[in-house]
Amino acid sequence: MVPVMTKTHFGFETIDSEQKTGRVRAVFDSVASRYDVMNDVMSAGMHRLWKDRFVGSLKLRDGLQILDLAGGTGDIAQRMRQRAEVDVTLCDINLEMLKAGRGRAQQIAGAQWVCGNGETLPFPTASFDRVTIAFGIRNVTDIPACLAECKRVLKPGGLFACLEFSHLPNASLQQLYDMYSFAFIPRMGQLIANDRESYQYLVESIRRFPDQEHFADMLRDAGLERVTYRNLSGGIVAMHQGWRL
Repeated sequence: MVPVMTKTHFGFETIDSEQKTGRVRAVFDSVASRYDVMNDVMSAGMHRLWKDRFVGSLKLRDGLQILDLAGGTGDIAQRMRQRAEVDVTLCDINLEMLKAGRGRAQQIAGAQWVCGNGETLPFPTASFDRVTIAFGIRNVTDIPACLAECKRVLKPGGLFACLEFSHLPNASLQQLYDMYSFAFIPRMGQLIANDRESYQYLVESIRRFPDQEHFADMLRDAGLERVTYRNLSGGIVAMHQGWRL
């Protein structure tokens, strides 16, 4: 029997699901060396404040076991270690992003670096007190599968936390933000990273990601409880949390 091909999106393009992981990997292979610089340019430095708020919301304390998904460059893990003596495992599907993060290895000494897929995590059940993912979940092919895996590897009483671009509640502001994103970000990608197409995809992927309420429902569907979200910068990004109880 011939298997039925499922479809998904790659930015605004519809593709076979089995193609997405490879195409996303190619995007981040291309941008890895300039990723942090481009984050500063695209957000006018605001991503640093968003990440600080995100890490500050995690209720960190010494001794916690933390899995940081899509954490290849290490900026989230570095912030965690500045707040508490936590044990951090960074897991990223993209080897080039992990290599880029090695430059922070001294600031996050003792961290584990694992190349792995968030949809099939290579960790035992109930291994971590926190599972985090910042600006990565929208690039996952099967988001429900990834959320289910995140819940699986959380210990009872553990917290899942996600920081992701989201949607402005005001339609006029959203339209202005869209104009800025589509006009400016791919152009800067070309000038700084010599890669317009990858940043065109990244802008489109933001627009395709579910809004705050729909993504909160996805966390609940995965079995997480006490689900909440908080908008930052008016909804340009949102922090989502859910507990495994």
